[in-house]
Amino acid sequence: MGQINLSISTKLIDDIAIVDIHNAPVNALSKDVRIGLMEAISQSIKNPEVNAILLSSQLSIFSAGADISEFSSGDLTPVLPDVLHLIESSSKPVVALVNGGAFGGGLELALACHYRVSFTSARVGLPEVHLGILPGAGGTQRLPRLVGAKIALDMIVSGRPNAADSLEGLFDLVIEHSEDAMTEVAAFVQSIKNEPIPRVSDIPLSMDDALEQLFNDYADNIKKRSRGFFAPLKCIEAVKHGYTSSFDDGLNAEKALFMQCMQTPQARAQQYFFFAERSASHIIGLPKDTSTRVIASVGVIGAGTMGGGIAMNFANVGIPVTLLEQRQDALDKGLALIRKNYENSAKKGKLTAEQVEHRMSLLEGSTDYDSLSDVDLVIEAVFEKLDVKQAVFKQLDKVCKQGAILATNTSTLDINLIAQATDRPSDVIGLHFFSPANVMKLLEVVRADETSNDVIATAMKLAKTIKKVGVIVKVCFGFVGNRMIEVYAREANRLLLEGATPEQVDKVIFDYGFPMGPFTMGDMAGLDIGYFVRESRREFIAHDPSYCIVADQLVEQGRVGLKVGKGAYLYEQGSRKPVPDPEVIRIAEQKAKELGITRRPSDEISEQEIIERCIYPLVNEGAEILAEGIAQRASDIDVIYVYGYGYPVYRGGPMQYADEIGLSHILQRLQHYQETLGEYGKAWFTPSEMLVQLVKDSKTFASIDKE
Repeated sequence: MGQINLSISTKLIDDIAIVDIHNAPVNALSKDVRIGLMEAISQSIKNPEVNAILLSSQLSIFSAGADISEFSSGDLTPVLPDVLHLIESSSKPVVALVNGGAFGGGLELALACHYRVSFTSARVGLPEVHLGILPGAGGTQRLPRLVGAKIALDMIVSGRPNAADSLEGLFDLVIEHSEDAMTEVAAFVQSIKNEPIPRVSDIPLSMDDALEQLFNDYADNIKKRSRGFFAPLKCIEAVKHGYTSSFDDGLNAEKALFMQCMQTPQARAQQYFFFAERSASHIIGLPKDTSTRVIASVGVIGAGTMGGGIAMNFANVGIPVTLLEQRQDALDKGLALIRKNYENSAKKGKLTAEQVEHRMSLLEGSTDYDSLSDVDLVIEAVFEKLDVKQAVFKQLDKVCKQGAILATNTSTLDINLIAQATDRPSDVIGLHFFSPANVMKLLEVVRADETSNDVIATAMKLAKTIKKVGVIVKVCFGFVGNRMIEVYAREANRLLLEGATPEQVDKVIFDYGFPMGPFTMGDMAGLDIGYFVRESRREFIAHDPSYCIVADQLVEQGRVGLKVGKGAYLYEQGSRKPVPDPEVIRIAEQKAKELGITRRPSDEISEQEIIERCIYPLVNEGAEILAEGIAQRASDIDVIYVYGYGYPVYRGGPMQYADEIGLSHILQRLQHYQETLGEYGKAWFTPSEMLVQLVKDSKTFASIDKE
């Protein structure tokens, strides 16, 4: 016994063969690991000195599962099911020691063993559904045999991890992680080595009326919760096969369903996004040895909805916050809202009363700028006007210590101009949180022209600390997210002038996969927000008199959305349900007449046209953003859109969606609208030169990301 390969080693202690996996960083079950396991298990079975086999890990994690980068590889032999079959059919008992996380194929590996031992601190799960697939190495067949249909469905369909000690039946022994733990493990292995070998595949399953109802109800519920996703229903189907057929037939069904999932655009998109999210944390050109600054205390200026939400992010992870407001009443109101948010979480069981009080104790209110003199980071979240923000930064420049990072939460303004209000522009950066800031995962980290490398590195590290997905971007109007959302909103509003109704457009976009359509989104956010942005840049849109003119009219009539009970829709008192309003159509008809825009019956505006008019310009604007170097890579744009704007992850993001359906098709349809929409088409549908070149070179956005 000894070293099998770089990832697998074996040793003999008494009559127990210890097979260790050490494939850093997460013990991914790569080809070398699978080969090594086959050899180590085979040798142990043949070795007459071995009476039992203990499968364990030299890392703090048991195994995170498959090496996803191999999915596109040609040769996967030996496949994981072959490894697991060898283990389960072993003539000597195999015990899995799940010392840490066991996910996906890692948990399936443990399920194939005859016994499973875990530490109470371990977490386990089958997250394959998040990659658009289902467990493909027996997980859908073995897990129900140990924990029952309901728990198995919950784990497989949701993909959420569970504490090892919460899953009755899964582990034969769960122990505390202590100095004596291995002694307990060894005693357990010795106690079972002469017992008849129990195999999970031998546990019988059968269907009855109650189980049939469970599967039917579960499927009905998932259809509503997982619209657009392909894999969740296939997960249910695979588990159900375990109750209606033999174990081997169930494995065959699982394999067939796995392959069905793998061949879908949803799986391609979700697996693409898995890597996209991880790529976003890597900053091109930033030296690996770049130092970071210590952020032990934070100041937030503005105790409104956004400022309060930002402050909560830091209190949530134990970082004290000074919350600054101009007036005491505004400060009191902001702190009260934060407390209410925390108490609502406590009512839902997400926090204890003690946690609420601890987090509130980390929040200190102030109306004096001098209270920010010793904080390590200040985030400004005041009114979205350049002169207001510049005045704030002039004041911060006076009171903040040297080395403090000065951040703005602006969503559209030029951060270079804000930085110029200080004598330390290298310390200034944009931290663009998305509303509600304590919930949304995205953080656009905006580097200005003079932002120092250590400030950038600190901001990206801080994003992880506060459990955000940080994406680095450069300065332009709206950065990436809001610059692109503008073209989306523009086209939705233009379609209104041409004859579409708000509910028609919203339904198409909802069915496409967004949580809500553009008109509902506008009402929820407040139509006045977009109006003020347009007011600040009238010179850039003056060439198009139709530009969001209906939305402007609504705001000027006081119809700013849900908060006043009317916007693009009407809202009954206390309700968030949008009610169509004929008055909005009347306004659209009037404005179209004034502008000489020919209207069509709404049923002549197809779902496909609405998709092409709203989504394809997102792709075109994304190409321009890439060409200008505002975003590092196309996949960063997709991460921003999925986490910041609710773009359906099963489509991967606008750039992945464009690659999926073909850039040549996107280009052809943009050219179609450029030609058929007259001056409007020429103004807004001119294809990006980058898009034209990619089509000419037969390239994709994904291919240029890899260059």
